[in-house]
Amino acid sequence: MANQSQVTEFAFIGFPGLQEQFHLLVSFVMFLVYISALIANGTVIGLIVVKEQLHQPMYFFIGNLALSDLLFDTMTLPKIIAKYWFGDGKISFSGCFFQMFFVHFLGSVDSFLLMLMATDRYVAIRKPLQYFTIVTSGLTIFSCCFFWVLAVVIGLIIILWILELSFCGPYKMISLFCSSSAIFPLACTDVTTVRQKILIIALNVHLVPMGLIILSYILIIVTVHTMLHSDNWQKLFYTCTTQLIVISMYYIPRVFVYLANYLRLILNADINVLILCLYTFLPHLANPIIYCLRNKEIRSIIENEFKRKIGIIT
Repeated sequence: MANQSQVTEFAFIGFPGLQEQFHLLVSFVMFLVYISALIANGTVIGLIVVKEQLHQPMYFFIGNLALSDLLFDTMTLPKIIAKYWFGDGKISFSGCFFQMFFVHFLGSVDSFLLMLMATDRYVAIRKPLQYFTIVTSGLTIFSCCFFWVLAVVIGLIIILWILELSFCGPYKMISLFCSSSAIFPLACTDVTTVRQKILIIALNVHLVPMGLIILSYILIIVTVHTMLHSDNWQKLFYTCTTQLIVISMYYIPRVFVYLANYLRLILNADINVLILCLYTFLPHLANPIIYCLRNKEIRSIIENEFKRKIGIIT
């Protein structure tokens, strides 16, 4: 830490090629994204906590995913908004590593939860009569707690490895938030070993769940195709497709960026930051829509609550 004691802060460059007249527009878009995600995920969490009929394993997983997305956005988006709205793009050394821990921790949580949700749907469709004896409340709580704790351990390991590096400037980060890939170019020591170890962890955290998710959906589609009539089959296929699109938005660009950074592929800096924003924040907006608002039971609860509120006002 001796060489790091001289480092007091980092500065986010964000989109290097973005002209100043567009800064306010970017901050306003990010503000709308944050407010929308906050309202959507907050509503999902509130409904699942309050409504007893939603105290089921599937909704417990959805609630955990909404909580993870809400925390991630809260740890990153306000700083992005401040950079382009007020010109405050600096973050302290300790603040950067604090944010980096949550970026890797909550990113891992999302990956694990998406895997649990796909597995839950697989059991529900393949073993509908035994579902509640297999997926018990105890197993649901234990699996969620286990993967939250595992994600904390992963985040801590990554941070401890990066803290072994020395940073001697310049301290300008071509990113919108602190992450391992964004901070590596700022190190003045060889980062090859640390980069390789983090890549191995990242690929395991994302590729293993992605493989299990794809396998689960393939088995679900095959199973339902043999059970349902053509109309219902087409409806389920559409539902599975939309969910797989959201999952692909989360996994594929993320793995591509990890590999590109490791292989030192030269990507346009603005494109790289744009890809980072798309695979980071768009799934957080899409998850409540795909997993909740398209869910008949949750949609019915929201509609009834809305009608009740309108009735009270009138």
